[in-house]
Amino acid sequence: MKKWVLLCGVTLLFSLAASAQDNPKVEAFGGYSYVHTSDQGSSANFNGGSGSVSLNLNNWLGGVADFGGYHTSTNGADATVVTYLFGPKIAFRRSDRITPFAQVLFGGAHASAGAFGSANAFAMTLGGGVDVNATKHIAVRVIQAEYLMTKFQDGGSDRQDSARISAGVVFRF
Repeated sequence: MKKWVLLCGVTLLFSLAASAQDNPKVEAFGGYSYVHTSDQGSSANFNGGSGSVSLNLNNWLGGVADFGGYHTSTNGADATVVTYLFGPKIAFRRSDRITPFAQVLFGGAHASAGAFGSANAFAMTLGGGVDVNATKHIAVRVIQAEYLMTKFQDGGSDRQDSARISAGVVFRF
């Protein structure tokens, strides 16, 4: 009886792995991110990294948790922004080679700028990207381009309009 249960368990694991190859259940991204932000005529360029995990409900719809950290140093003033965003992702899995996707994420941002202190704000992104599949379990995210909006109450405008560009590696399970 124990051998039968073991055989059924191993068969179940192999069938889950086989179905994951056609439709990955989890995708983990990590890579470089560039953020260009502007507010009332002034702008800043931030460099950093971002990572996300996508739990795919089916072949085209998933839920994303995205975290990023970006830093700039301009005229001796350092600033850091951290984002934490969540939302839906739509993948267009029509090809074995290329997977374009679109997503809209909502959450927050935390900014700190030395002597100016720190602040929290609402944040959202709208955009997408393209993954080029290297193997069944690894892809290269050649580009992820998004509009990034934050609402820091900085005495300037009511919102900050930014662009976020990312590239890196995607692991699929």
